[in-house]
Amino acid sequence: MKKTPRIKIPNEVRQYVFQRDRNQCQSCGKVAQETQLSIDHIIPLASGGSNDISNLHTLCLTCNQRKSDKPDSRFQRYFDR
Repeated sequence: MKKTPRIKIPNEVRQYVFQRDRNQCQSCGKVAQETQLSIDHIIPLASGGSNDISNLHTLCLTCNQRKSDKPDSRFQRYFDR
């Protein structure tokens, strides 16, 4: 499987994903007032995931680091190939 090149996520896309996800970590549920949030690829780029907005979600830094470069099985059902 070919790794997808990483691109800088534009600020407009970042803001859209945060708003779509209600400024809440999609894994543990913490909100922006409780923790620092980040944008994460649901299917990692290293596993062939895309930079498409449908493959992005909001995670807190703790959950993002825990997930690392592994796919999150809770979201896999939306991305079955």
